[in-house]
Amino acid sequence: MARPYWSGSIQISLVSFAVKFFVATEYKSEIRFHQISRSTGERVRHQKVLQSAVDNPAGQAEDLDETPAAAPTVEKNDIVKGYEYAKGQYVQIEPSEIANLRVPSKHSIAIEQFVDESDIDPSFFEKPYFVTPDGDAQAEAFAVVRTALQKEKKVGIGKIAFAGREHVVAIAPNDDDQHPGMMAFTLRYSAELRKPMEYFGDLKPVEIDEDQLDLAEQLIKRKSGKFDPSKYKDGYEVALRELVDAKVNHQPIPQDEPAPKRAKVINLMDALRSSLAAKAANEADEAPEEVPIPKKAAKSEKKADARPGPTLVASAKKAAAIKPAKAAAPRRKSA
Repeated sequence: MARPYWSGSIQISLVSFAVKFFVATEYKSEIRFHQISRSTGERVRHQKVLQSAVDNPAGQAEDLDETPAAAPTVEKNDIVKGYEYAKGQYVQIEPSEIANLRVPSKHSIAIEQFVDESDIDPSFFEKPYFVTPDGDAQAEAFAVVRTALQKEKKVGIGKIAFAGREHVVAIAPNDDDQHPGMMAFTLRYSAELRKPMEYFGDLKPVEIDEDQLDLAEQLIKRKSGKFDPSKYKDGYEVALRELVDAKVNHQPIPQDEPAPKRAKVINLMDALRSSLAAKAANEADEAPEEVPIPKKAAKSEKKADARPGPTLVASAKKAAAIKPAKAAAPRRKSA
């Protein structure tokens, strides 16, 4: 098992138990690029040098044809953090001083409240972690709290300090009762999220046509299903691999294909009905049948025909040929 990213305790009132956090994500890209010189093909290295060596290079030649002496590099153990409190004036902060900051949440997560998971806007979720008990002696309290959270359908909210800042954290039971653990999600602060009204404020209300809404609902139901993250792959990574392989093997470089031209859509109703027909054809592996329009929809069709452009169906909701698939309830994966 990997080393824990953080070790400490979870405290709920007078109950406390030790836990370990493990990072639940990892970077999977197999493509690694280096910076190289276009003219020589050599790798370019970055060096840490003093600002004075940049402003006034040591041994700078008066003759422009001469090459100035290289600036001396600074060793890693000679570099500390510095806060610029005035122009060009810094106060040095040693690593040991940062390590000894008085932040209680470095060692313990005090649960401040319990909330419904649905109360947390998804935009606040930042990064997931696996949470396990720190040893067999902590397993009982861990299991009791996990089961209580699961039965009450609640998430514990507290604060945790690591990686140079204090985070709001949500603690929740995982979904697998065969492997009963918990998940932790660091949350963004509200001040880190931009105000929605800056972007949505100019959007004007739109009158919704009921027939178009019926078709849109049908389309959503037909394409609904349980989320399976394993179905999705990084297409950018695949394309990069094809490019690298082509260059290594001196083969033609794959070229981006132009976006296909979209067929001219006469109106939204036509586009929605065509989408439904295409979906039905894929499911049945045969050409879509014409959707019959019930007699009750005749008045709606006449009303729709009065609008610009042809309307092909009045109400797909009432059309017998369209049978919506059962939609699965959306659910956020914990890992």
